[in-house]
Amino acid sequence: MVGNIRLNESKLGSQQYWDDFYKKEIENFNTNSEDTGECWFDDSNAETKIIEYLLNYFEEGKAADDATILDVGTGNGHLLFQLHEELSESDVGEKAQFVGIDYSPHSVLFAKEIANRKYSDVGFKFEQVDLLQKECTFIQKNQGAFQIVLDKGTLDAIALNQQPIAEFGGKIGMEIYASQVSQMMAEGSILLITSCNFTESELIDVITESGTNDLSVYDRIEYPKIQFGGVEGSTVCSIAFMKK
Repeated sequence: MVGNIRLNESKLGSQQYWDDFYKKEIENFNTNSEDTGECWFDDSNAETKIIEYLLNYFEEGKAADDATILDVGTGNGHLLFQLHEELSESDVGEKAQFVGIDYSPHSVLFAKEIANRKYSDVGFKFEQVDLLQKECTFIQKNQGAFQIVLDKGTLDAIALNQQPIAEFGGKIGMEIYASQVSQMMAEGSILLITSCNFTESELIDVITESGTNDLSVYDRIEYPKIQFGGVEGSTVCSIAFMKK
């Protein structure tokens, strides 16, 4: 295991939980098309900060105007939709390509329905993908394909499932996550990952596999600090990792 880091098992780590969750979200959306579902980490303003960071990233010329952007565990696609809207109001990222993947078929269906109704002219792509498969067709087809990879809470959910994966020698999902995702990253690309379950140091150990792979810390997003028990920290952390 990476740095002996383990999270407690939870139903939030099961595909069945998220299938049931997004079934309900679809029902709500079909009743009220303005109800596009949950915005994760909204209480910490994380999505706004992520988008601000990415706008600056484009404006500083660190991403091409036609950059390919992958959202891992896209859920309802909210992060991609909001990022597109903000880029559309700026002079950067006008040709960016947006791809969202999730292992829940109902998540993908929900994101597609929102895209079809509200963003039919954009060309969002959503696909059901299980990244924790040894022979993952999506990974094989997209080797080095993405300049920006986003994760807002997906590793958190993966880490809540402690079941060993036989085809990876009994490792759990969080232990193979980084190697799977990095295959889809272009050289010099970034993985911007946001977590509420890991501390910064834990997240760095998990993603860099304790400094043994081709991912290294590139940047951080700052959040308001709180003090508890004499220790200062924040309820969420966002770190950008670059592929060497």
